[in-house]
Amino acid sequence: MEKDLLLVKMGARIAARRKALGMTQEELAEKIDVSIPMISNLEQGKKAIRPENLVKICSVLGLSADFILTGKTASREDAAALFDGIDALDPEEIALVNRLIAYMRSKK
Repeated sequence: MEKDLLLVKMGARIAARRKALGMTQEELAEKIDVSIPMISNLEQGKKAIRPENLVKICSVLGLSADFILTGKTASREDAAALFDGIDALDPEEIALVNRLIAYMRSKK
């Protein structure tokens, strides 16, 4: 994969999560102590992320570095946490999660 495409995909994953959390670029920049243009450049794939900022972004956005870098979560701990969360749901909520997963898989 070309470096530029990798940066664009990483930036898109960061932007999508930030937006899903209802967070502005300004808020994210403030939380990780960087400039707003840095966040903008990062999300557009124009700049690479420094390791120390990757750690901060992971923490603030609740994402793993694996997911930001590759789009996949390879951690068994992540899967275990997901299953623990699903176990706490009532049957209607579990059915909703199953429908959501089916929908997401159909989009691939």
